[in-house]
Amino acid sequence: MEKRIVVDPITRIEGHLRVEVEIKNNTIVDAYCSGTMVRGIEIILKGRDPRDAWAFTERVCGVCTTVHALASCRTVENALGIVIPPNAELVRNLMFCAQMMQDHVVHFYHLAALDWVDVVSALSADPKATSQLAMSISPWPKSSIGYYKDVQNRIKKFVESGQLGIFANGYWGNKAYKLPPEANLMAVAHYLEALEWQKEIVKVHAIFGGKNPHPNYLVGGVPAAININGVNALNSERFAYVKQLLDNAKTFIDQVYIPDLLAIASFYKEWGAIGGGLENYLVYGDLPTNGFNDPSSYKFPRGIIMGRDLSKVHEVDTSDPEQIKEYIAHSWYDYDTGNKSGKHPWKGETKLDYTGPKPPYKYLNVKDKYSWMKTPRWKGNPMEVGPLARMLVGYASGRKEFQEVVNAALTKLNVPVTALFSTLGRTAARGLETQLVAGWAQEFFDQLISNIKKGDTRLHSNYMWEPKDWPQEAKGVGMTEAPRGALAHWIIIKNQAIDNYQLVVPSTWNASPRDAKGQMSAYEAALIGTPVSNPEQPLELLRTIHSFDPCIACAVHVYDEKGSYVHQVQTF
Repeated sequence: MEKRIVVDPITRIEGHLRVEVEIKNNTIVDAYCSGTMVRGIEIILKGRDPRDAWAFTERVCGVCTTVHALASCRTVENALGIVIPPNAELVRNLMFCAQMMQDHVVHFYHLAALDWVDVVSALSADPKATSQLAMSISPWPKSSIGYYKDVQNRIKKFVESGQLGIFANGYWGNKAYKLPPEANLMAVAHYLEALEWQKEIVKVHAIFGGKNPHPNYLVGGVPAAININGVNALNSERFAYVKQLLDNAKTFIDQVYIPDLLAIASFYKEWGAIGGGLENYLVYGDLPTNGFNDPSSYKFPRGIIMGRDLSKVHEVDTSDPEQIKEYIAHSWYDYDTGNKSGKHPWKGETKLDYTGPKPPYKYLNVKDKYSWMKTPRWKGNPMEVGPLARMLVGYASGRKEFQEVVNAALTKLNVPVTALFSTLGRTAARGLETQLVAGWAQEFFDQLISNIKKGDTRLHSNYMWEPKDWPQEAKGVGMTEAPRGALAHWIIIKNQAIDNYQLVVPSTWNASPRDAKGQMSAYEAALIGTPVSNPEQPLELLRTIHSFDPCIACAVHVYDEKGSYVHQVQTF
């Protein structure tokens, strides 16, 4: 017997995402994902000064608080032929690394871990056994018996008061949870520690960009000045603080995040065969070491993998009008060329055309349009983007750093390389790349200090800054790798103003509806075959969706196939 459940909106993500799935024999057999809130930033930007676009696009999201600004600056720089100084590239790299480290730790502990960790189970844990477990997997100093007793007492106070606070409304006790109480207590303790840690690493943004969230950026470089002995500039004291923040971040990642990730994964190895979905992966690449115009120098290599074939990495060209196109067959937009044709972003349109049912409604009309997300394709193929894609492209490109961390994790978990293509693999990839980024950040910092000691303090290029120097018409594309995957902005400048601006963001690639050929995008495809032991508590559905770290909601309503209210999760 088939039944349909609706999760709208899904929790522990940014924005609004609705998922409808058909379940048969406790397995998802069909899935539809809908972005239920329109963004429209492209409409807001039309006619504005291109140099201001970063400040608008950065506010598309409150989570990825730098990546849109970075992509936007690169878009304008590409259009106008601006090359930024090496130090500016290094500062941008450091801000990129700080963002990725913070975002991935927050994702693991605060957005996804509770899909695997039963908080209430921690109440029955033996603090002594928890301490022994923690010390067996890491030298992290906060591992004493007394420490875990204190954490356990804090949780008990929540429960006894009848107010679980941040742990309220979970599916605690669901039989899909498998960790022993001691592992649950350890994970909850580190959940609380991560809350404190994550607010420290983003101080890197405040030092280089003035604030967080939404630090300042600048077309042509970064909005800061270097004066080692100055007071109101990047001086020796501030550089020392940045180094301390980076060192502390690496320690937390190496001694808390990675050990926890591998420990938890060891209890859920069967998820190495669940949630794989698509077989194609797209990466734009980032973290240049020889200027952004030299992709071969990127720490994250650019490329595409097709059919899970790790023996070949295909090239991607965002300027080729035949490679990347957005389709709207099932999206609430309209094109002047009709709904079945695709458009390269330079010719993209943002014409709203809502044809769906009037809210509140029972089900989506999935045979017609059912999402505010367009459907991007590479040469007509759906692609997955994100940490798994980056780790796979790095691995397939022969990069030793990628191969070493991936092979070490596979060996420790005793799982085959095919386990990467899964919900578990996607979650593990995020942690492994965080480990790489933590080391790279220290490299970038050392290079920046070396350049300064040699007398190079340039952080901005004035070339082509003045509109009077611009051509009458120019177009550009700016790319980066957001924590959630490949991000690109396309711009057309006419008469010194923005004539067209289009964003294709990671969650558009992953969460978009079917195309005209009926091909699923990453979320929908990954859900197929996912087991659901209790449809009234679809914990397994959340695991697969959250493994992508969706950037789209804040409360969940679950309905049965008759549309009856079943359960609501407010903040879980």
